[in-house]
Amino acid sequence: MSNPLYDTLFGGYIGSDTPFIETIDGKITTHGNFVAIASRLANAFHALGLKKGDRVAIQAEKSVTSLCVYAACIQSGVIFLPLNTGYTTAEVGYFIDDSGAKLFICDEKKVDDMKPILEKFGVTLKTLNADGTGSITDLAKQQKNSFSPVDTNGDDLAAFLYTSGTTGKSKGAMLTQNNLLSNSKTLTKYWKFNDQDVLLHALPIFHTHGLFVAVNVSLMSGCKIILMPRFDVSQILDNMPKATVLMGVPTFYTRLLSETAFDAELTKNMRLFISGSAPLLAETHIEFENCTGHRILERYGMTETNMSTSNPYDGERRAGTVGFALPGVEIKITDPESGLELATGEIGNLEVRGPNVFKGYWNMPEKTKEELREDGFFITGDLGLVDEDGYLQIIGREKDLIISGGFNVYPKEIELVLDDQPGVVESAVIGVPHPDFGETPLGILVIEDTNVEFKISVIENKIFEKLARYKHPRKLIIMNQLPRNTMGKVQKNVLREKYKEIFLS
Repeated sequence: MSNPLYDTLFGGYIGSDTPFIETIDGKITTHGNFVAIASRLANAFHALGLKKGDRVAIQAEKSVTSLCVYAACIQSGVIFLPLNTGYTTAEVGYFIDDSGAKLFICDEKKVDDMKPILEKFGVTLKTLNADGTGSITDLAKQQKNSFSPVDTNGDDLAAFLYTSGTTGKSKGAMLTQNNLLSNSKTLTKYWKFNDQDVLLHALPIFHTHGLFVAVNVSLMSGCKIILMPRFDVSQILDNMPKATVLMGVPTFYTRLLSETAFDAELTKNMRLFISGSAPLLAETHIEFENCTGHRILERYGMTETNMSTSNPYDGERRAGTVGFALPGVEIKITDPESGLELATGEIGNLEVRGPNVFKGYWNMPEKTKEELREDGFFITGDLGLVDEDGYLQIIGREKDLIISGGFNVYPKEIELVLDDQPGVVESAVIGVPHPDFGETPLGILVIEDTNVEFKISVIENKIFEKLARYKHPRKLIIMNQLPRNTMGKVQKNVLREKYKEIFLS
């Protein structure tokens, strides 16, 4: 029997008493205990009738047990579907329906809201709370500590991650065992992880960075994890003296720099600070190095490709760039119209090819064909250039994607909600610079010319009902009309220029 991802990440840890995860209350979970919990959960999946290729969706708080659910899916050949804890019931309903999930795991507090949707689609419901309790845990406790991994191969699907499109319809990116395995091996070696490292883990575990990068690399290298429920400055400061690595988004670093206790002495045991998921300002690079003596390592990746590029571990980590293609990965800049590769220094579409690139979009063959070329290059939708020294710079997003605090926010999804509100003629949502989140959504509304009082607060309440918090526009502005070009298209570049300093002054 063979299960490449399980064999590599977990197989060697059966019965091991080496510490793997330490929670902020000081509780230690060994590698052996982690595998045992995962095995009990895998047996629980089997008891629920799940088979290889079925989907398990989970919307639960970050915990050791929720990570064990991921491991159990790998063991049992089940496809893992983590969902942002901020998603509304309506959003989750779409993912359940589209993925065809057989089992949904969530916090007890969400059960009443989710039951009607799950009953509609015939999905089994189990609970998992932040403290590790819940009905899935109760079922797992009745199971054996061992589970024979389901036979798989590298091309079998390991996970779905949903990424919204500009039409507002989310796409399920299909990631194989080889996608995750190849990337973990490469990053472990490239960033020089080893079993003496201690990773401060303050990222969410429902997307690539916090799960497939942070956790898989830790398992691959034997690195210990200090698991934090979320980013908390005081907890980071308290735990940094016993850590060696921090993976974060720009927000982490700007907030740390505002703390007087954050200095070279506090970070003397650290060997690596990694940043991604959103652009890091050059000023932050400089301030961070002046404050700590460390140079942040910025990298580039996305849901469909895992990590594709990185500034070097040894060598110049150049501010404003995301470094070079990782070993085994190819990147090129192409003309948006012809698809032909452009010369050094020219701006165009960034395309990526390698074992890290996903298999395609679930149930979307046409969308897959549009973005994944026959020769294996994936059209990322990001605009970039490669400078004369080979460093990649990300210039912008072809599809107006907003990255706020490390989360992808697609304007069209918000605009659909705004346009549907009484009194709103049309709307435009743009990303503007923000000192804390890097970028944040700003909503511009054109309203009906009537004598009826128009209340922004009513619109804001409706957004709260419909969309996850990180998608909420930081502010709503009323304009008489939206700027348009001669073809009638809204000129979002004009709006971005007009409001680029609205949150910086």
